[in-house]
Amino acid sequence: MDQYELFAIESPCRGICENSKKGYCKGCLRSRDERFHWHGMTEVERRHVLHLCRSRWQRIIKARQDKMEKKQSASLPYGMDETDMLDLFSTPAKEKE
Repeated sequence: MDQYELFAIESPCRGICENSKKGYCKGCLRSRDERFHWHGMTEVERRHVLHLCRSRWQRIIKARQDKMEKKQSASLPYGMDETDMLDLFSTPAKEKE
């Protein structure tokens, strides 16, 4: 028996209780059905819902990171990335020799 099976799984509600555009709670990332049926779920179902919430959170984090990277690369001139940027004060490798 795993240790987590010894304890009742409490609601992940954080008291924010506001729906996102996709219908998930902004606080706990549960769907409407998951929130409404939480108290009638078995422990296995609750663990599954928590797993879904965790994976939703990871997708949100990934989307935010991708958005930030895209925003940073958009500020560079067309066709350039961070590796193309030159240090104005360094000497090229050929001149060092």
